[in-house]
Amino acid sequence: MSIFDVSLFAQGGPMMWVLFALGTVGLVFFVERTLFLHRGQIRAKAFVDGIKNILAKRRIVEALTVCEETPGPVAAVVKAALLHAHDDAERMRFAVQEAAVVELPVLERRIGSIAAIAQVAPLVGLLGTLLGMITTFNAFMKGGNYATANALASGMWQALIATAGSLMLAIPAHLACHFLHGRVRAIVRDVEWSGNEIMKFLLTDYRQQAPEGEAQKPEGK
Repeated sequence: MSIFDVSLFAQGGPMMWVLFALGTVGLVFFVERTLFLHRGQIRAKAFVDGIKNILAKRRIVEALTVCEETPGPVAAVVKAALLHAHDDAERMRFAVQEAAVVELPVLERRIGSIAAIAQVAPLVGLLGTLLGMITTFNAFMKGGNYATANALASGMWQALIATAGSLMLAIPAHLACHFLHGRVRAIVRDVEWSGNEIMKFLLTDYRQQAPEGEAQKPEGK
C-alpha cells in the first residue's frame, strides 16, 4: 500500500478533515502572500535612481506620477518624501516614517495565520492519535481475550495516520513562514534604504540645484 493511497485519508479518522481544512486555508494564504509580496518587491535601486533622474530635470509632478503607478511600499515611501520635498528635514522624515508605518504591517498580513496553522497542526494530529488509541482500547474491552487483530489495527491505523498527516502539514507550513518572512525582511530593507536615499537627495542635491526661491515652500501652502 502506497503512502499516498487516498484510502489512507479515510482511515485517519475525523481529525484528518480538520487537517485538510487547515491545509487548504494555509495554501490559499501562502499563494496570496507570495503573489502580493512578489508584486510589491521592486528593484529599489533602479527605481530610486530613476526618480533622481526625473527630479534632476525639475519634474517633481512626473516623479509623483511614477510613484503612484508603481506598486509596493518602496514607491509609497518615496512618494511621501516627494510630497514634502520643500519641507524641513524633520517634517520630511516624519512623513516618510508615517508612510512606512502604514505600508509595512500590510506585508505581514496573514503570515501569522500560516504560523498558527503550523503550530496547531501537530496538536490536531495528537488529538487524532489519542482518538485512535481510544478506539484501540475500546476494541480490547469489547473483544475481551478474543479481540481480533483487525479491530485493534483500525485504531492503530487512525493514530499513526493522524500523526503523519499533522506532520506533513506542519513542516511545509513552517517552511512557508520562513520563506515569507524572508521576503518581508528584504522589502523592509529596501524601504529603509529608499527612504533614506531619497531624503538625502532631496535635502542636498535637489535643493542645491533649485532655482532661487524654489527650495522654500511657497507661502500659504
